[in-house]
Amino acid sequence: MHDKPQAAPAQEFALPGHAALALSGRDAVGFAQAQFMNDVTVLADGQWQWNGWLTPKGRVIALFALLRLDAETLWLVLLPEADAAGLAARLQRFVFRSKVTLAPLAMPVAGCFAALPAAAGARMGQLDEGRLALDVGGDGGPRTLLLGGAPAPADPRAEAAWLRADLAHGLPWLPAAQTEQWTPQQLSLDRLAAFSVKKGCYPGQEIVARTHFLGQAKRGLVLLEGDVPLAAGAELRRNDQPLGSVVSSAGTLSLAVLPLGHGDGIQGPGGVPLREQSLLAGLAR
Repeated sequence: MHDKPQAAPAQEFALPGHAALALSGRDAVGFAQAQFMNDVTVLADGQWQWNGWLTPKGRVIALFALLRLDAETLWLVLLPEADAAGLAARLQRFVFRSKVTLAPLAMPVAGCFAALPAAAGARMGQLDEGRLALDVGGDGGPRTLLLGGAPAPADPRAEAAWLRADLAHGLPWLPAAQTEQWTPQQLSLDRLAAFSVKKGCYPGQEIVARTHFLGQAKRGLVLLEGDVPLAAGAELRRNDQPLGSVVSSAGTLSLAVLPLGHGDGIQGPGGVPLREQSLLAGLAR
């Protein structure tokens, strides 16, 4: 990581919906490589990537930023509405004799709509007070995710804008009812470079690879905007026929999984008209 810690950018605000989980021990990287859907071995110390954990049937249990602090320490920074303690308990079942410890991290998470030179792309930035910074900016503008240190002040308007920016860039959160429902391709996680079809075996790898190489993905992630908020799981219709459902929402923006080539005229519950918006790019690491 950066040799000279820098001060954090101004106008930070708390992101209380985020949580983090630490994997530590000499087998931490090997355990993560065997369990998670992206290639952890490509990371050097001080780098991060989008990653996730799948069921054997290739459905996403959790999506997270995976940070490699050193050869024996990884952090998983979970997205809003994820359960760090629950994820740790489920992963613990697969530890067996591996020399790895899993533990939720009690640390503040904050955001800032500004760039930090030390944090660029997949490179983490090191701040004063031992804090870490991740560049999560994209075509919608610069953003920095800040981990650790003293809690940042609450700013509901800034937090809401951050959550909308997540969805606008195609970063889906998975509330409990949406876990184990979707494949990485249905969530369009290729846009985030969040999974690998070339690494060795991991849970769900066969389904992911078959879908990729045979071109069988028939649904993908769509950004929608309406005049009223939609709940995760809400059914969407077109011409009075079921079309798909909402995965996550923030204000009047929603991410939904819909058939490819779905056409226009999408409606939410009660016939509320929804407008499709273009997903912003630039979030892949």
